[in-house]
Amino acid sequence: MTVHLRKAWICRVCGYRHIGGKPPKECPQCSSPSGEFIPEGAKRPLSFDGKELDVLLINGSTHASHNCGILAGWAEEALKVEKARYRRIDLNSVNVEHCWCCYSNKDEACTYPCRNQGDEMHILHEMLLKSRGVIIASPINWNQMSARLKDFLDRTTCIQNQQLTKGVAPLAGRPIAILVAGHEDGAFKTAHDIFHYFQQMGCVLAPFGITYVTHGGQFNTVTDSPFIRKSAKVREFTKATARNLVKAVRLDLPRRFGKIEISSE
Repeated sequence: MTVHLRKAWICRVCGYRHIGGKPPKECPQCSSPSGEFIPEGAKRPLSFDGKELDVLLINGSTHASHNCGILAGWAEEALKVEKARYRRIDLNSVNVEHCWCCYSNKDEACTYPCRNQGDEMHILHEMLLKSRGVIIASPINWNQMSARLKDFLDRTTCIQNQQLTKGVAPLAGRPIAILVAGHEDGAFKTAHDIFHYFQQMGCVLAPFGITYVTHGGQFNTVTDSPFIRKSAKVREFTKATARNLVKAVRLDLPRRFGKIEISSE
């Protein structure tokens, strides 16, 4: 006879609280799958030890265990084989508020460190500055990145604005890679929109640094994750993209470039 002890589970997407021996198959509030539930009290405040990372892997999806989570998981497998020092961040488990848009008031109002120290973005800023390369995974929401990811990227303005106020570009020359998973149209536009943020900070795209997968509007979205999981080609392309990023990181591009001229605010 199996006895399931009753405990509380929290949905990372909507915050629904479930009592039972295990998470429900589907969240009754937002319909997220069981993989989005964590034990109540399991979430810990974000922390960072300040040590340099080879790769910062950001999963910008609202559903950490869904389509983007599959690609991020494959990227992690490749990073482990390459013995890269990395950290994965699922944005649905981190408190990132919207940008205050201080820059719109006057140039010098947007400062680093960010004026908003009330959420966890200042820790992500530290991670970005200590990372030699970045992988961004995003879903496609209305032909663009997720709102969570856009909030995160908007909050990098305080790093980018140092180019204008101090004449320095802290991330210049660092390689990035982009993974996109979605139901239908908009994959490459989403990837381009993400890259634009980093290009404005002087980052470079790793060779074959974009991998994307879409399923099709003729299918029910519930079939997207099984479709992606079964795709050996997408799995191999995702891992190749991660490996190419690691190779670019190990070339130490910022040092090889030498002085990089800033040609963008």
